[in-house]
Amino acid sequence: MKKIILIIFSLLIVGCSIGKDLTNTPTKQVEVMLSKYQTLDEDVIENINEVVNKKEEINNKNKEEYKNVIKKQYQNLTYEIKNETVDGEDAVVEVEIEVFDYKTALKEIEEYRKKHEEEFYEDEKFDNNKFTEYKLKKLKEYKERVKYTLELDLTKKDDKWILDNLSSEEKSKIEGTYDGA
Repeated sequence: MKKIILIIFSLLIVGCSIGKDLTNTPTKQVEVMLSKYQTLDEDVIENINEVVNKKEEINNKNKEEYKNVIKKQYQNLTYEIKNETVDGEDAVVEVEIEVFDYKTALKEIEEYRKKHEEEFYEDEKFDNNKFTEYKLKKLKEYKERVKYTLELDLTKKDDKWILDNLSSEEKSKIEGTYDGA
């Protein structure tokens, strides 16, 4: 008898979920997006390459190191969904992320540069590549983490939840460079 009840209950659950796309929820769409960062999805890699390759002031070796620093940040991103609010065709998913605190690291690096600027001189002038090497080395070593809250907006289009474009504030939080100002 218990087996029959279990089978009927299982069939009811399966029957209720048939036809529903279980990934078509605001929360699931946010999880998919964050997972793309963590797994370095090809779109994320393409974006990293675009951003870094635009930096003409650094040499190719430093560009590769810069890409590695960004990849490390994304791969080590952790998150927890805190809340989902749906209002018709609009939704907001509140998620807490934890990333390396590169904003603090960059402030510390800049303070060091100001106090030890002569270390980054070559032929009596400031060598940006030398400083960039130092900066990237320190960012790779940095272990302190920070938590940020994101409130991600989604819109339902053609019965599918679509994540709205990330704001520059949200992007800087994911990058660990948000300064709160």
